Amino acid sequence: MAHKLDRIDQEILRLLRLNGRRSNAEIAEEIGLSPSACHRRIRQLEDEGVIRGYTIVTGDIDEAQMVSVVVQVTLDRQTEEYLARFEQAVRKHPEIKECFLMTGQVDYWLRVETESAASYERIHGEVLSRLPGVTRINSSIAMRNALRRGKARR
Repeated sequence: MAHKLDRIDQEILRLLRLNGRRSNAEIAEEIGLSPSACHRRIRQLEDEGVIRGYTIVTGDIDEAQMVSVVVQVTLDRQTEEYLARFEQAVRKHPEIKECFLMTGQVDYWLRVETESAASYERIHGEVLSRLPGVTRINSSIAMRNALRRGKARR
């Protein structure tokens, strides 16, 4: 990849991940760019291989090399306002692939994908711990997906 993804690139990727058929004009309006500037950025992401057939990938790391982290999050309150604020904030971070409101001892279960344990440490400090209302984070790094086809490691 020729350049590091900035916040605008990440936001474009997040919006395309949510709806790959969203129009350029809609994306541009939502992130505050002109349609031509937005189109230019999307075209650059396509040319650099970040967007391949509208499957979002991070850099040159393929999906098999990504580290999956299961994160349990507890909020300080469970009011509708707190839940809505948390969910809205989560949607802004493309590295958070899934977010489930849970019953039981934790409020949310997240699945985060990243390039390495070191990059997850950055996500933990710069993203997860700064989400609104968070009082506890419990993270588990996946060793492998046991449901993927192929031989199990020994």
